[in-house]
Amino acid sequence: MANDSPDDSVIRDEAALRAGIGPVRALAAEKVLDHLDAYALRFIALSPFLVLASADGTGDVDASPRGDAPGFVAAPDARTLVIPDRRGNNRVDSFVNILTNPNVGLIFFVPGISETLRVNGAAEITRDPALLESAVAQGKIPETGLVVRVRESLFHCGKALIRSRLWDPGQHVPRDAFPSLGRILADQTRALPVEEAEASIAEAYVNRLY
Repeated sequence: MANDSPDDSVIRDEAALRAGIGPVRALAAEKVLDHLDAYALRFIALSPFLVLASADGTGDVDASPRGDAPGFVAAPDARTLVIPDRRGNNRVDSFVNILTNPNVGLIFFVPGISETLRVNGAAEITRDPALLESAVAQGKIPETGLVVRVRESLFHCGKALIRSRLWDPGQHVPRDAFPSLGRILADQTRALPVEEAEASIAEAYVNRLY
């Protein structure tokens, strides 16, 4: 006979969540800003990597990495970010999401620093050369980019990166400990032989970064 009683191990509301975790500490509660202050702007200027979270109109979510030389994300003012769109695989999942749901979340990383910076806001896709010319790389101005209107900015403590030892070179996994992307995609899709898939990706890493 099926057990129709609710599962007490599943937390279903904030009251139950708070009962186990406790209240927000004062520093954490008060640290959210509605703009990018001098500390956030400096962190973004040092950051070569971020993760962009987006969702479509039905709520299906996606997280996508973005990276380039430190300072690749421009901040024309304290409430605006411009993220260039470098060449990828043309899936543009994040851009498609933003067409129906502009809300995005960003988390910026700086190698060697355990803390991260979180930014939430509304994004739009732009082709404005005046906005994108600051993101020129190897002589190429990106054709498109994201303009993010900042609603929230906050620094996140470094406990996750400390526990994971993310920046510790001694924790780096040897590349041959995991299959190449070419082999994985060849096995998953059966679209190309392994050798062709690996060659295509290797060529893209050299010639199609920008």
